[in-house]
Amino acid sequence: GVMPGLLLGDEAPNFEAETTQGRIRFHDFLGDSWGILFSHPRDFTPVCTTELGRAAKLAPEFSKRNVKMIALSIDSVQDHLSWSKVRGVGDARGTCTAALLCRPEEKSTQNRAQAWNYTNIFDPALTLSPCAQVFVFGPDKKLKLSILYPATTGRNFDEILRVVDSLQLTAYKKVATPVDWKPGDSVMVVPTLPDEEAKKLFPKGVFTKDLPSGKKYLRYTPQP
Repeated sequence: GVMPGLLLGDEAPNFEAETTQGRIRFHDFLGDSWGILFSHPRDFTPVCTTELGRAAKLAPEFSKRNVKMIALSIDSVQDHLSWSKVRGVGDARGTCTAALLCRPEEKSTQNRAQAWNYTNIFDPALTLSPCAQVFVFGPDKKLKLSILYPATTGRNFDEILRVVDSLQLTAYKKVATPVDWKPGDSVMVVPTLPDEEAKKLFPKGVFTKDLPSGKKYLRYTPQP
């Protein structure tokens, strides 16, 4: 599979790795924050360089949402340090604030275990192939979303911010976000919530859309 052993709702392995910000243990790095892990085929790849620049520009937006960014590539920390200095790429105005981490080497039993933990997230064939992945983790260290891109298609950071907004909203409120939802748009009341309870929970009102079937299951409310 693409991510052997790690499915939505699974806990992220608590791996250790060298990064541009020193050695980290993943769960400690996340702390009580949300986290986004980006995988890159290699450092200094053209599409990924524009993504790194975009990440630098949007760092305040991710910080506002209590999201920590970290990126994985197979190259050395020295290469990572050089690559993370990109400026003016993807309209960036500074250096990338995300930690860049290396894949662990299998020199000891402990490192072999860490490398095995990586393979629970990243298929080695994919890490070395022309593709890129996005993983969003919640404060509970569990995987909330994953997206796989071909290396020829740059990641859409506006969409990544949008899904983070949706994930955070729906994690704490009994709502779902409909197609093409953006922050501030109306949201949907989850189907498991009875009408009477919904009316109490959403004082701004619950509005049902008419459907050809006559069923009243499309219930909307202003974003709480």
